Amino acid sequence: MFDKLTAAIAEPEIREQTRKIARLVEISAILNSTLKPDLLLQNILQSAAELLDCSVISILLYDEREKELRFAATTSVNIDQLEQIPVPLDNSLAGTIYTENRHLVINNTKDDPRHYDEVGEEVGLQVESLLGVPMRIKNRVTGVIEALNKKNGMFTDFDVQLLLVIASQAAISMHNAQLIQSLHKANVELSQADKLKRDLMAVASHELRTPLGNILGYATLLFEDATEENKPLAKSILKASSKLRAVLDDIANMNLLYTGEADLDLVDSTLQEVLTFAKEEVRQTVSRNDLPITYQMPEEPIPLRVDLPKMCVVFVNLLLNALRFTPEGGKIILSVEDRGDEVMVAINDTGKGITEESLEKIFEVFYQEEDHMTRRTGGLGLGLSIARELVRLHGGRIWAESEGLGKGATFRVVLPKPEG
Repeated sequence: MFDKLTAAIAEPEIREQTRKIARLVEISAILNSTLKPDLLLQNILQSAAELLDCSVISILLYDEREKELRFAATTSVNIDQLEQIPVPLDNSLAGTIYTENRHLVINNTKDDPRHYDEVGEEVGLQVESLLGVPMRIKNRVTGVIEALNKKNGMFTDFDVQLLLVIASQAAISMHNAQLIQSLHKANVELSQADKLKRDLMAVASHELRTPLGNILGYATLLFEDATEENKPLAKSILKASSKLRAVLDDIANMNLLYTGEADLDLVDSTLQEVLTFAKEEVRQTVSRNDLPITYQMPEEPIPLRVDLPKMCVVFVNLLLNALRFTPEGGKIILSVEDRGDEVMVAINDTGKGITEESLEKIFEVFYQEEDHMTRRTGGLGLGLSIARELVRLHGGRIWAESEGLGKGATFRVVLPKPEG
């Protein structure tokens, strides 16, 4: 008879505990569904108050700078009022929970000397019972959750276990939310810094282009009219100006490398037209009469749909790269292979060659095989990166081949023909 009576009494309690455990699983999903700290705190408070059947739930977080606990959220009063009240680690129940990293159950706070009355007096709250547990991230205590004034009866061991689970979930969820917010803030700051850098480069390249154009014009006239004695000096000025223009062109295209996007003004053209523009640009940029470049282009026009100036940049950069690494007496051959629905352009040189491990790296931004302090070739290391991005935006492919140092290199560009 006694056993049946005990079982009858215990059955509702077991059902209630089972309901609360099921609710705890639901709460876990809710806490992990938001990364907004304020909303997260409210979810924690509402869930804990419902499960523990208490009047007030408060969350206090440790302030590393002030070395004290501060209210982060509560169900009792306006949080702005509580935020102004620090809770010391010494001589307070919350401080004891935090420093000793253990839970406390006080079903009569009036008899406990550690009860910190200042908070209750400030907000007009009479605290009669308290259950508090630490919030932990791994082995580090980050704060405290307090449940105040149990509505029916006293706080039980089952209440302690419920609040410990909620505290664990809350600490992890809040930590993740803070990490995501910090990452978002860092990304915003990085984006702003990148925009400032891009704007600066755009303004600088624009402002320098006009005076540099004048310098190039006068340098060309000076070279053409110079006496034999002064021609080397005039040639040096023209060459230096041409290098500076190439640097400005690279800077102007930096935005392409940062965003991987560019506004393409596609027009119907031919590969021959693209390569003719590139050939003339290289001739003007290098200002040499002995360019060791052989162009093997078919007479039959090969149609392309491209952004003509941008595609011209691709082949200018590839040809200048070949010239930069091909010594006097070397050869550079540009050849074309019609492949039906696509066309391949190969630029082969007899220059210094490329190591196997550098065949992919040479397309990276600012990559230089030689040390920047001792290298003998100029350039920012952007030409090949810009070429790769422009080819990619046109739906094409680009790669390099070399049998090793001292054996020259071949750069291949494959572009699709327009349909129909």
